[in-house]
Amino acid sequence: MKKTFQLTIEGKHRDRVLDATKHEIRQYIKRERRKLLPEGVDYWDFECKFGLTVEDAVGMHFANLTALIDNAAKDGADAIYLELIAKPGVRKAKS
Repeated sequence: MKKTFQLTIEGKHRDRVLDATKHEIRQYIKRERRKLLPEGVDYWDFECKFGLTVEDAVGMHFANLTALIDNAAKDGADAIYLELIAKPGVRKAKS
């Protein structure tokens, strides 16, 4: 998913738009995780890039996604860019 989400839409409450954006992202993650895993893969991992524009997007950890979206909305951003790409992940043995 490579998408720019508008957080300010005329005629819609900003909080509802923010909730709808988070819901769409969660649904995408659920859809990707349901796909069959290739041979030798333990789980689906995600590469994430987040920014206010495509040019400003930087790599970040998947777990920080919701906090970054909330911070951008609190700072008054009109739009955010999110790049979320599923990749195969293999768990490493604990030492």
